[in-house]
Amino acid sequence: MVGLFEYSQGSTVLHRANPVAKLALAASLCVATSLAAHIPTLLAIIAVVLLGAVYAGVGGRALALVRALAVLAALMLIVQTAIVRSGEPVILWVTDRGLDLGAHVALRLVAFAMPLVLMLSVTRMSDLTNAAVEVLHLPYRYAFAITCALRFVPILAQEMARIVEAQTARGLEVDSPNPVRRLRLTVPLVAPMLIGAVGRADATALAAEQRGFYLRGRDSSYKRYPMRARDVALLGLCLVVIVLGAAF
Repeated sequence: MVGLFEYSQGSTVLHRANPVAKLALAASLCVATSLAAHIPTLLAIIAVVLLGAVYAGVGGRALALVRALAVLAALMLIVQTAIVRSGEPVILWVTDRGLDLGAHVALRLVAFAMPLVLMLSVTRMSDLTNAAVEVLHLPYRYAFAITCALRFVPILAQEMARIVEAQTARGLEVDSPNPVRRLRLTVPLVAPMLIGAVGRADATALAAEQRGFYLRGRDSSYKRYPMRARDVALLGLCLVVIVLGAAF
């Protein structure tokens, strides 16, 4: 998770588009994923997102996310094949109905996560907050809370990685090949991470209050976020994506 939500510099259309238009595009891909009824359609959505990631220069992050989700997707596939007993037997306990449903669930998991990561990789958090306030008329405190939560994800991942490295240097076998033992050794490390997160959140809240957090409004940002022609085109593309997802 480290680095997945960090902004990547670039000058592509995706980088220069309005943050609200990029958010709408990511949401439309998620809607199309939920509406898609066939596996080729889900694979096509994943392929389109990967191509968009390569175009934006974050293809490596997208592939890293796919690898990270592959284990969870495979686990969900196995669970679905074990639960669904209807259909014709394929091998062992697996039926064709369970395999089809499991494949849909696994692919939807990947297709849901990738557009959001791509959007966050080409959008500054500050721009996303200010655009949500200016264009969507979202109260600043709500927009700040949402983007702050997204910003804390890589911070917590980095903090956990540092804790694991420190405990490994002290002789704790956190990287044990036994998954049960590794989980049992990792769980106690969550407590120092949460303690550090609480302290970091308190410091962030104090700093925001000292900078006039409660006085922020639509006109407080020095940067404006008008909807240009490329943003309107992206919104039109959102409708096309949803229609195609529903049709196929």
